[in-house]
Amino acid sequence: MPATKLMQFLDEQRVSYETIRHSPTYTAQKTAASAHVPGRELAKTVMIRVDGQLAMAVLPAPMHVDLPRLTAALGGAKVSLASESDFRAEFPDCEVGAMPPFGNLYGLEVYVDEHLTEDEIITFNACTHTDLVQVPVADYLRLVRPQVLAFAAGAH
Repeated sequence: MPATKLMQFLDEQRVSYETIRHSPTYTAQKTAASAHVPGRELAKTVMIRVDGQLAMAVLPAPMHVDLPRLTAALGGAKVSLASESDFRAEFPDCEVGAMPPFGNLYGLEVYVDEHLTEDEIITFNACTHTDLVQVPVADYLRLVRPQVLAFAAGAH
């Protein structure tokens, strides 16, 4: 079942959303295939550190974070991937690796790759490896207020 914190937030904000259940998966590409969602519409959340602070990088499933590009987009900030032990405790309501891209619910900065703003819908993990939520991109951007940057590389 999707995270209560996330669903309550969406309901409070009067955002229309759909939930999708799928077979358990542990990679973004397999999740997209299992849920029959185009990979470019499935947002994966990669935990990073920016100048030592935990943050979220959100990008299309088939792509990867280009750290030098993100560093440049952030004006030279020190950017690195976070380890699981760095962030596990920050998401007590989520399975590891299934965090939704709503850093605002966890007190984290969010950086979204511009490719995710090209479609009308964004789909993302809802704290489990079996549940996804879809919301209009416009609502996601309005609620999370991420920095939209160009930092993803790979197939789109």
